[in-house]
Amino acid sequence: MSEHLPRPASVFAKVFGEPATTRASAPGRVNLIGEHTDYNDGLVLPTAIPQRTSVELCLAQDGLVSAYSDELCRDDQVQSYRLGEEVRQGDWLDYVRGVTWVLRQEGLGERLRGFKLRVSSQVPVGSGLSSSAALLVSLLRGLRIALALPLSEVELARLARRAEVELVGAPVGIMDQLACALCGPGAALLLDTRSLAMQTVPLPPSLELVVIHSGVVHSHAAGDYRTRRRECEQAAVQLAVKSLRDLGPADLSQIMSLPEPLGRRVRHVVMENARVQAAVAALQAADGELLGSLFRASHASMRDDYEVSVPAVDLLVRIGEQDPAILGARLTGGGFGGSVVMLARSGQARAAALRIAGQYQAQSGHQPTILVPG
Repeated sequence: MSEHLPRPASVFAKVFGEPATTRASAPGRVNLIGEHTDYNDGLVLPTAIPQRTSVELCLAQDGLVSAYSDELCRDDQVQSYRLGEEVRQGDWLDYVRGVTWVLRQEGLGERLRGFKLRVSSQVPVGSGLSSSAALLVSLLRGLRIALALPLSEVELARLARRAEVELVGAPVGIMDQLACALCGPGAALLLDTRSLAMQTVPLPPSLELVVIHSGVVHSHAAGDYRTRRRECEQAAVQLAVKSLRDLGPADLSQIMSLPEPLGRRVRHVVMENARVQAAVAALQAADGELLGSLFRASHASMRDDYEVSVPAVDLLVRIGEQDPAILGARLTGGGFGGSVVMLARSGQARAAALRIAGQYQAQSGHQPTILVPG
């Protein structure tokens, strides 16, 4: 979603002393099921959330990139770097550096210009809802229109992933970027991350989603996420397959002969791919009971086999599953904190979310945030 601004944005003009000329945005995403499968060439089933990350920008002629974030900068503090000098610094500006770096790497450097940038996001950082991918995609969309870059949405997603992996240093798969670029309201996106084949799966009106941020933040650049990816790579070598996507439930006896914890890691990935396929069938049949059971099985697998949940998230899932309106609940995103997605009966999601968030806060001491219903 991109458009030219008809008049100055007041915050942008206050920070930079001139109007923005281009605006773009991208939504966060919640992954309904299919966790830690994307970097194993597997299947995922994300959908967009109402919260978005927005950028406003205007081009500059001095080769300087100046950036301001409503959420992360104070007192109109602007951070800057020069094009061609993109080096990882370990701060939020690495995502902006990553975008200009990857455009130069992809042969689009001659089109690049310096620019002034304002970022504003409704997607909580560390929530497991792709705040980083939403920023990368929205900035690439803004630069695409400002610089007339010949990039499709899929190409934008590929560049966004490369920026996050190679400059930011987060070893993520392709799901987050494609979901932020392609997902729309009212439907999930079945994505084969090996072939990039996609299918839109409508969400039935008899079911509603609840998404609650646990208040425990995570980071894809942190060590535990890297460890899980490395374990999958080690297991693929020992099983003599190109990736874990080449394995299925029939291979479980061989899989569980791997040394600890590799067998459990692979079992999660293999069974999670199967759960994605079953979830698509459940959505198409509007079978909430089946889908809820798949949510529960997925969370148990992430907790026990993949070991990416934390006690606060497990508590939030348990409280959700005890609510009469909820059919199933699971951790969504990379884990080690973040958010929980729940499946509710139609018309009951908002009341259930309020009940669950209140009980969770009282029992955990963490401050939850209800994101869906918006």
